[in-house]
Amino acid sequence: MKQILGSTRVRILLAVLGAWLAWQAWLSIAAPGKISDGIDRDSRRVNLLVTLPFVPERFHVLTFQRFGRVSGTQDQSVEVRGVDPARLNEIARYYWVSRIDPLPTDQ
Repeated sequence: MKQILGSTRVRILLAVLGAWLAWQAWLSIAAPGKISDGIDRDSRRVNLLVTLPFVPERFHVLTFQRFGRVSGTQDQSVEVRGVDPARLNEIARYYWVSRIDPLPTDQ
């Protein structure tokens, strides 16, 4: 066992594994704080305004289409309609999502 743990390759592998686990833990801990309290989690589907720290590109729009219908973008936000509230944490886990708010009803 000492021989295995003494190997440089094993130490590097353990360091990478530890960093990956820490990253995943941070994503899970940070996700609920990105979700607005104003979202009705009891409804069957919700309409969202997902804010990013930059102008969304095609990649981001295509990613959000997995969760619902993308109806447009505004500045640094993407409008996503018909999202299952159970998937909110899944959306918020993306490190490039800053905030998730309910889409205003006038839109």
